[in-house]
Amino acid sequence: MSLDTLVTQFQNKDEKAFEKLYAMYSNSMHGVIYNIVRDYDIAEEVMQDVFIKAWYKADSYNSGKGRFFTWLLNIARNAAIDKTRSKAFKNSGKNLNAEFFVDILENSENLNDKTDAIGITKYVKALGEKCKKIIEFLYFKGYTQKEAAEELDIPIGTIKTRNRNCIKDLRTMVLD
Repeated sequence: MSLDTLVTQFQNKDEKAFEKLYAMYSNSMHGVIYNIVRDYDIAEEVMQDVFIKAWYKADSYNSGKGRFFTWLLNIARNAAIDKTRSKAFKNSGKNLNAEFFVDILENSENLNDKTDAIGITKYVKALGEKCKKIIEFLYFKGYTQKEAAEELDIPIGTIKTRNRNCIKDLRTMVLD
């Protein structure tokens, strides 16, 4: 069965299509969410919410605007960022143990293995160093453009331009 057929069935509220898409994409979504929230259980919870949100908003997906995976990835990324900005999440971080910080330090430079379930890491690694940093901060670590600009000490306009150009280069690599 083609992905387009599966997505159409999903949009028509076919539960079997939901299960297949969940099986196909849940590891990737969990990896992206985990890289942002840095907590396995919270990432699991957010991932469940993402698939439920996708189920209810399935009719808003338009294949003419992009791939289904990208649409789902944007929902996941936004949900994870929203979670980190919530008051409950911020309050839960006030009493973290030292192991959490050791884990962040050990893994902060590495992309989560689950993030690479679709094989995107090899393409990102083929990009220039500037692009790797921008994509890592914006897409794998969940930084906003403003936060990435502050962290990298680069003007926000430069971040936006590099992001656009890097994604264009990445798209060219993946589609060629």
